Amino acid sequence: MNITIVGATGMAGLSLIEEAVRRGHRVTGIARSSVHLNEIQEEFSEVTVLPKDALELTKNDFLDADVVIDALAADPEHAEVNLTFAQHLVSLFQNTNTRLFFILGAGSLEVGADNHLFVDDLEKDPNAASFIAIPKAQVKEYDYLKSVTDANWLGISPSADFHTGMATDYVIGTNNHLLLNQNDESVTTSGTMALAIMDEIKSDKFNKTRITICDKA
Repeated sequence: MNITIVGATGMAGLSLIEEAVRRGHRVTGIARSSVHLNEIQEEFSEVTVLPKDALELTKNDFLDADVVIDALAADPEHAEVNLTFAQHLVSLFQNTNTRLFFILGAGSLEVGADNHLFVDDLEKDPNAASFIAIPKAQVKEYDYLKSVTDANWLGISPSADFHTGMATDYVIGTNNHLLLNQNDESVTTSGTMALAIMDEIKSDKFNKTRITICDKA
């Protein structure tokens, strides 16, 4: 398939490129930094790159795309870009068959006996001021996606600890709850996220919903 990854130079984006290339997909990577995109091409010569701001992308930038993956990693000062770009991407692909994948944070997942949002727990962290804008923005992004009925979208949330790492076996959740693995850990590596997304691209099991991914062990 033709897969376009927006935010290709970030943690998730790089793992997605590696997994997509390994499977023989035709990959286009989009990011603002031409320097980092050139580094990708040095490692993966078959990848097409496009240096462009996400909010400036037009339908012409996605003409051959079967799948578009939003892997943007906005910094806390520009957290609102998560929602703004989701809205922009949906507007480009309304009433089309192009699959849109949105990597959401864990903040919008439910935890505890009262099913409160995980972002409420994150906000209690003494260091929350430095990062809380991101999970709050991703909650708004997911709330927006739930209202979208005229685009072929899927949200995927990692577990509480989302970090760079190799792919492992994984567990899929479909009930909006924060997942724990068999060791009572809530961890998702970037490699596992990429593996799960590429598996879903192949199987096409989920549509207009959100799933969660957790490393199995």
